[in-house]
Amino acid sequence: MTRQMTGAKMVVQALIDQGVDTVFGYPGGAVLPIYDEIFQQNSIKHVLVRHEQGAVHMAEGYARSTGKPGVVLVTSGPGATNAVTGLTDALLDSIPLVVLTGQVPTFMIGSDAFQEADTVGITRPCTKHNWLVKDTEKLSATIHEGFHVAKTGRPGPVLIDIPKDVQFASAEYQPMQKVSTSHYQPVIKGDPKMIEQLVEAIENAARPVFYTGGGVINSGPAASQLLREMVEATGFPITSTLMGLGAYPASGKAWLGMLGMHGLYEANMAMHGCDLMINIGARFDDRITGRLDAFSPNSKKAHIDIDPSSINKVIKTDIPIVGDVAYVLEDVLNLWKARGRKVNRDGLAKWWKQIEEWRAVDCLKFKQEGAVIKPQYALQRLEELTKGKDRYICTEVGQHQMWAAQYMGFEDPNRWMTSGGLGTMGYGFPASIGVQMAHPESLVINVAGEASWLMNMQELGTAMQYHLPVKQFILNNERLGMVRQWQQLLHGERYSSSWSESLPDFVKLAEAFGAKGIQCSDPADLDDAIMEMINYDGPVVFDCLVEKHENCFPMIPSGEPHNKMLLGDAKATNAIAGKGAVLV
Repeated sequence: MTRQMTGAKMVVQALIDQGVDTVFGYPGGAVLPIYDEIFQQNSIKHVLVRHEQGAVHMAEGYARSTGKPGVVLVTSGPGATNAVTGLTDALLDSIPLVVLTGQVPTFMIGSDAFQEADTVGITRPCTKHNWLVKDTEKLSATIHEGFHVAKTGRPGPVLIDIPKDVQFASAEYQPMQKVSTSHYQPVIKGDPKMIEQLVEAIENAARPVFYTGGGVINSGPAASQLLREMVEATGFPITSTLMGLGAYPASGKAWLGMLGMHGLYEANMAMHGCDLMINIGARFDDRITGRLDAFSPNSKKAHIDIDPSSINKVIKTDIPIVGDVAYVLEDVLNLWKARGRKVNRDGLAKWWKQIEEWRAVDCLKFKQEGAVIKPQYALQRLEELTKGKDRYICTEVGQHQMWAAQYMGFEDPNRWMTSGGLGTMGYGFPASIGVQMAHPESLVINVAGEASWLMNMQELGTAMQYHLPVKQFILNNERLGMVRQWQQLLHGERYSSSWSESLPDFVKLAEAFGAKGIQCSDPADLDDAIMEMINYDGPVVFDCLVEKHENCFPMIPSGEPHNKMLLGDAKATNAIAGKGAVLV
């Protein structure tokens, strides 16, 4: 039995068939037929955003906290171009999204019609794949294919551009069961020979380390569980990129903390000094590697990644394994067990002794003294008062983001949402709304800087409209903190445009939207103020006034290897400024 329907109805039916329950979007002339169909159904909830960039970040937060593709619907021209930053963010962080954009009618394409833009051309570099659908008969199949591409292999955003006349026209609907996806089936099982080589390396390594990334989380819950089993069974230390936090629990005895430019001393020193580096689902990002010719110079390097283009792109790999993390880890674990669960126990004991010496440096220590709140203290208290709760943490981008990664612990995957590859200021607030939509009963907190938060502050209207009790925890230092830090350390203390001038009263701003505003400036009041934020049943903007010139350490200076870290403020400042202090 054929099912004839309009293109607009096809869009909604395809989303329903794909199990979509939430769409983030903003209407406009080129998508009004689709919005009319949304109005006439009750299966999908539509969230009206205040800006299309916010829509994509909300979909990212939804996707990262659920493991399901996030869906966005925006109009042509400026609607589509406003989505570009979010698309690029999702591409770099491997977040599955399906973005549907309206387009002028097919017969007007290329005529510079009102609100026309070459959306497919503009978004080709920032999507995993995109389509311009000129035939209604192909629309439903294209949408189903889009979902397949977005979530298969290395996840990422796709975009489907739909002209208005295609939405009005009628054709036969193609159910997803009849749509062929055989042309895109990435390899998921690793090469047995490479897996055997990795197992042999695991058996013999004296100074091994697991280096994990967001690919573990993207692979699904089984991958994180297998990773935990492997770490427990081998006794190897484990570190993670910013994107991989939560794949292994922060309370685990093998956990070294985050690595990279602002990673922990013990994690970076272990990466530098290891003899076997097992990269699982990470891409050797420049914030991890530092100076390439000095990156972990004496280690054998294994790399497990579902994206073949990531292998040997940045770092030459000795044991390349293309495949899905969960499948590869299962095969590695099974083979290692079958061969007798062997490890180099003597070497491992000496390695852990060395790691404990590095841990004893206590690279995150600080002193909370005086009447001004240190940002580290604010996040330490936020962690203490919220850990163990059903909690999701988002961040904006900057110093506060790094402090959150350093001082907050994550026991499970999909609980940490941050912009890694693109570093998008303005990401965290809308992302927290997307997370709260997906998990209405959970505590969702966005750790922000005042400058980042202002970039998408308009979404406070969205939070209020949909009664979403998201908590905005702003570390307000009245500075573009990370910019100011680099200017202090690397640009002769010339603070070019790094002051946050003319800031609003955040409490009054919150109240203007109908939300609750809280300001705290005294360390003695901080715990009570945080609890007030947590217990309030509604959106909260928490203005935490912190030390204005605190720098974020540890830090690997640009162009230095992992064993040249800077620890501590005065020492680090002097070292970079060439005033005689010695790098650690």
